[in-house]
Amino acid sequence: MTLRKKIILFSSVFMFLVIVISHTAIYFLFYQSASNGEVDQLSVQTDALVSAVAASNSTSAETMRDLLTAYLPANGIIRIIDEEDNDVVRSQTKSKQYMELEANYTTSETSRIVQDETGSHYAIIEKPIIWENGEIVTVYVANKLVYFDETTGTLTYVLLFSSAAILIPTIIASIVLSRFLLTPIQKLKDTMQRNIHNKNWQKIDMERRYKGENWEKIDVEKRSMDEIYEMEITFNEMIDSLKENFEKQEAFVSNASHELKTPIQIIKSYAQLIERQGKKRPELLEESVGAIDSEADRMQKLVEQLLLLAKHKSENKKQKINIREIVEQVVQTIQNAYPARSIQLNAENGNYEAFGNIDQLKQIPYILIENALKYSEDDVLVSMYSDAGKSFIQFKDFGEGISDEEQEKIFDRFYRVDRARNRKTGGTGLGLAIAKEIIEAHGGKITVESKIRKGSTFIWELGQN
Repeated sequence: MTLRKKIILFSSVFMFLVIVISHTAIYFLFYQSASNGEVDQLSVQTDALVSAVAASNSTSAETMRDLLTAYLPANGIIRIIDEEDNDVVRSQTKSKQYMELEANYTTSETSRIVQDETGSHYAIIEKPIIWENGEIVTVYVANKLVYFDETTGTLTYVLLFSSAAILIPTIIASIVLSRFLLTPIQKLKDTMQRNIHNKNWQKIDMERRYKGENWEKIDVEKRSMDEIYEMEITFNEMIDSLKENFEKQEAFVSNASHELKTPIQIIKSYAQLIERQGKKRPELLEESVGAIDSEADRMQKLVEQLLLLAKHKSENKKQKINIREIVEQVVQTIQNAYPARSIQLNAENGNYEAFGNIDQLKQIPYILIENALKYSEDDVLVSMYSDAGKSFIQFKDFGEGISDEEQEKIFDRFYRVDRARNRKTGGTGLGLAIAKEIIEAHGGKITVESKIRKGSTFIWELGQN
């Protein structure tokens, strides 16, 4: 069953039950009130008859007949019966059909409403009196409630008509409401399905895929700021986020494929060259082996850095660490690996304690120092100081520097300031992207200050523990 049918069915059934309960209560309240009024009215009339009989000095048949006729209800019967249900005097009635009503001898006053086979209602009063011979007899008065039957019948039709008058608009309103509520939801579902079907990548050209033109959003209609409006806005924001992430993924995969394809092609070319001419030209063999080894190292480094990116996404184990000790250890390790280069460390006294993943944070000074060594033939200066509850680590080189335009891109994956130069130094364009992701994952930030031919300074800011 669709949600539209559920809304219509639920609202209709609910309103039907409300109508049945309320109208039934109204009917029975009216019935009780009206019937009690009829009984009270007939009781007063019966009391007057009993008083008149008691005050009469004559109990002759003619006198009693005249007396009963005077108090006879318009649509009823008066009887006086003894203990054996026999009439003491002749019954007075305007219709013989009233003689079929059951009359009971009683020594206590009773009142009731009865209904005959035709559905007509009668009010009946039975009241004992002392007859002239000292015998207790029962005065039986019954009256057909013509006006009561007409009124209850009219009320029944009114309640039925009002039920239809309420129920039909309720059904129409539920249909309109379900359409109002479900139209944007249906639009959302259709848009989602189109986005799913549009991911049949075999039918979409690469240019459109890269630009994200196949992502569809909902045309948000101007309405009150209700939950449906917020749902549409949230869906469009989600599509924007998916589109952005997909484009990043596409760019990443494309760049990674390109970066891996280049060394593979070089290795393959040199291998084919060795196969053709390696035996005849020994110098070519040495050159080819060196190139293959160099490209294999670069490809290995690229793969390791790609794995490192994925590893940073999954590892979140953090502990209390000392940034100064980590930087000192890394500087010493790199200095031993590059004895011909000078890496100077100046660390002011202060609090350098932080909370983070030690394996991930150790990658940052490695990346930034190696990056400085690649772009400069001079010394590399590493300075540290703490201020206002934060640690600041600066990595300065005296290389060619970075232009303002390129400073905005150097933290993008696979971006290199000088692509030809980095081919020679083995750069992959992933180092600074990895450093930025690790730093931001630990609540810090990294910035760069650089001028052409005056070198660059990378500033790592990290909150203290």
